[in-house]
Amino acid sequence: MTVPVQSLLFADPREAADLAAFLGRLLHYDRAAAVRLQAGGGDALAVFGRPPSFEVLAIRTARLARPETLDVTVSAGELLESLDVPGDGGGEGSGERGGVLPAPVTGPPWTGVLPPRGPWLEQAGLPGPDALRAALDEAVAEFRTRDEALPEEARTRAERDRIGREIWSRPVGATDLPLRAVHAAQSLGFLRPDPDFPVSLLSAGGWLRLRTPFGSIALRRDAAGGLGGPGGLSLSVGRG
Repeated sequence: MTVPVQSLLFADPREAADLAAFLGRLLHYDRAAAVRLQAGGGDALAVFGRPPSFEVLAIRTARLARPETLDVTVSAGELLESLDVPGDGGGEGSGERGGVLPAPVTGPPWTGVLPPRGPWLEQAGLPGPDALRAALDEAVAEFRTRDEALPEEARTRAERDRIGREIWSRPVGATDLPLRAVHAAQSLGFLRPDPDFPVSLLSAGGWLRLRTPFGSIALRRDAAGGLGGPGGLSLSVGRG
């Protein structure tokens, strides 16, 4: 574990605000969420999280004000509390651009299982953003219809989970990407209704990665619910 810095200083106040929004969404699904932070000597910080409802890895990047070397797992809640973001009572200037790095924690098993460094190759067959959102709307409507059609004695958690797994495991377009990855992207704020922000599907080894300008969702191509495989995602200055 490499922890050479005690604080994070972002290149722009918006970077801290965007990271805070991502952490808040993760905590919505898991109040005890942990995140793994990596910076490989450049000005890009990658933040990895795993929202349990979707069984995927979520990756958000942020630009740092200076090159850093960092690899540590921390509490998402503590990191969120440490960030100074516009509108939270902080003043103008550098106070809105960073935060104190929380103490390391012993992370869950997924923190040692990150996607490979690449190369990442673009995959064909992914529908456009509007079609992806339409597919999500149809899936939600189908779940509600099937749930409401269940007789009272059959409306159990197990049966509803079965219906959900069936719907969300369906492949998207002409790809191997399960619909739950798209659902995760939308729920975490990565999939937005703007045609100027492209969405792409990449693969590396057994991994798939749904990438948008606001973040990425990664999962094993052959994994129905688990994550596996060694490696560490290479960093870039982009947000995804």
